[in-house]
Amino acid sequence: MTLQDARQYAPATERNREPILEVLSQVLPESGTILEIASGTGEHAVFFSSRLRDCMWLPTDTNPQLRASIIAWTEHFECKNVYPPLELDVREPVWPVENSALIDWLNASSITAIVNINMIHISPWSACLGLMTGASRILQAGGILYLYGPFKQGGEHTSPSNAAFDKSLRAQNPEWGVRDLDDVVAVASAHNLTLKQIYKMPANNLSVVFQRSANLE
Repeated sequence: MTLQDARQYAPATERNREPILEVLSQVLPESGTILEIASGTGEHAVFFSSRLRDCMWLPTDTNPQLRASIIAWTEHFECKNVYPPLELDVREPVWPVENSALIDWLNASSITAIVNINMIHISPWSACLGLMTGASRILQAGGILYLYGPFKQGGEHTSPSNAAFDKSLRAQNPEWGVRDLDDVVAVASAHNLTLKQIYKMPANNLSVVFQRSANLE
């Protein structure tokens, strides 16, 4: 298999990357390392990193084939500010980026933000819980957690298409499904992550931005 053969493609990426970039450009810190959870094919990583050049991008995924795709995409575009992808399961009690050797490998560039696109509805609720728990550990006060995807609001779907999507997800796996934003915000709040902004996005999706608050004394 050639390097190019390892690249995988997600059609939704080309549709949503520009609107997501517009929000990320407004909410992400100007420097530091951006930890991307569930990076998928790597297409987002190479697109965002090439336009947010003052940040380092650290992609992750649990799937080895997708990690190979991430490497292939970063090699194809000769990305200078993208680290090799890590295997990271948000449900683990300790994430690889908490390992002292990895901290040294990151050249002491602190993780100033976490980006998570289209994950929590295509995974068990435990993944959302793990994401919030890990973000609370990893981020310093002021750090940003960015989520993108479909959400219910006030317990109701925001469109018929989202309702149909939710039904199809649950048919594939009863533990999957479009999450209620109120539930997500409540979990975030319990982990010192304060809702900062909600942006309406194309195709009935939302960008949801949290900020890590200081620990309560």
